Amino acid sequence: MYTQCPECLTVFKLGGAELAATLGSVRCGHCSAIFDALRTLTDQLPPEPIGTLDTHPAQVAPPQLGLPVFRPNPAQGQGSLLFDPDERPRATERPSTTPSFTRRRRTRQRRTGPWIAGSVALLLTLGGQIAWAERALWLDDARVRAWIDPACAKLGCRLPPRHDAGALELLSRDIRPHPSVPGALIISASVRNDADFAQAFPVVEITLSDLDETRIAMRRFQPREYVSDARTIAQGLAPGATTALVFEVADPGKNAVAFEFKFDE
Repeated sequence: MYTQCPECLTVFKLGGAELAATLGSVRCGHCSAIFDALRTLTDQLPPEPIGTLDTHPAQVAPPQLGLPVFRPNPAQGQGSLLFDPDERPRATERPSTTPSFTRRRRTRQRRTGPWIAGSVALLLTLGGQIAWAERALWLDDARVRAWIDPACAKLGCRLPPRHDAGALELLSRDIRPHPSVPGALIISASVRNDADFAQAFPVVEITLSDLDETRIAMRRFQPREYVSDARTIAQGLAPGATTALVFEVADPGKNAVAFEFKFDE
């Protein structure tokens, strides 16, 4: 092949190895100018007299090579120089298998509907259990009862009376020996319900103590222990009503000189 120095116009003969070694950059042997030999590279010289060799126009896109003369055969481990371009497999003959790196993994769609429904059912069950465990607190709440009482009246159900120990007023109390049972005492009291609603009979706690206020005896009485009628217990103590409470207890001895009443829900 031939190339020409752009400075002194000297034409040189060179081979492919020389071009490949410096990627086409060469030095002129006449004027020592360094130039790109690929710009005027040609395999044939024009007829004399030689003026300037044609310069190859610059291209943005690299040219595509279309006439192969050799292709390695991976199956046989060697190449062949007798390759016929017409024997290349056509586009329709090439395997249409999609490369593995372009395949999309199929994700299994999980049905979330049953899981959501099950979670909601569990939450409702848990809420019902909590409400049932705290039912006494809810039934004593005036705001809750304002909704529950009318609904229960329409449905024909009956709710237990509310509790409010702070609305019970102790009007009188007394302690004396039992008239017919030796070694026993009778403790009586009068209680009024100052609430504006009927409330359940309270748990009454009676404490006996000595002069130093040291506890000698204590007992808690459930409503069924001092009210004999079950219907009266179910109806509760009406608002503004007064009731008498009578308790029979064992005499703890002569040191018991003071007693105290306490109402619990």
